[in-house]
Amino acid sequence: MPEFDREVATLGGGCFWCLEAAFEEVEGVDSVVSGYSGGHTEHPDYHAVCAGDTGHAEVVRIRFDPGQISYEALLEIFFVIHDPTTLNRQGNDVGTQYRSIILYHSEAQRETANSMIAKLQAEKVWGAPVVTEVQPEAPFFAAEEYHQHYFGRNPGQGYCQLVVAPKLAKFRKNFAARLRKKT
Repeated sequence: MPEFDREVATLGGGCFWCLEAAFEEVEGVDSVVSGYSGGHTEHPDYHAVCAGDTGHAEVVRIRFDPGQISYEALLEIFFVIHDPTTLNRQGNDVGTQYRSIILYHSEAQRETANSMIAKLQAEKVWGAPVVTEVQPEAPFFAAEEYHQHYFGRNPGQGYCQLVVAPKLAKFRKNFAARLRKKT
C-alpha cells in the first residue's frame, strides 16, 4: 500500500516502553516511536518530563496501515495493555507524564475514541471510571534514541522484566491473531 495511505495514532498509557513493546509486534503497524506530547515546553527531554514540569505525557506515535489494522483495533489493544482508570499513574509510575491519553489526528479518531470509552464505561469493564483524556494532536517530540525499541534491546533490565514483560505477555495472549507474522 502506498505511503500516503498510512495513518498515525498517538497514545499514552504509562511508561512508553510498555506500549512500544506491544505495538511493535502488531501486524499492520509500520513503526512505533516513543516520545512526549501534550505539554507546554518546546523540545522536552526525558529528565524534564519525568520531573513533571513540562506537562508532557510519555506517548507512542504509531504509523499503521488501516487496510491491515483499524484505529479501533489499536485502541482495543491500548485499553487492554494499560489501566485507564488510574489518574496520572500506571502501577508504581506516578505523575502526569504517565497519564492515560489519546491524542487524535482526525475527527473520525476522536469519535472512535469517545465511542469506545463510552462503551467500556457502559459495560463496566473496570470497577472504576475511565480517566483517559481524549485531546487533539499536539506537537510530538521523539524521545532520546536510547528509549527507542527499549524492551527489544534491554529485555533483561529490571523494569523490563518486572513491568514490560508481563504487559507484553498479556498482549500476546489476548491478541495472538494480531501478532506480526514472522518472516
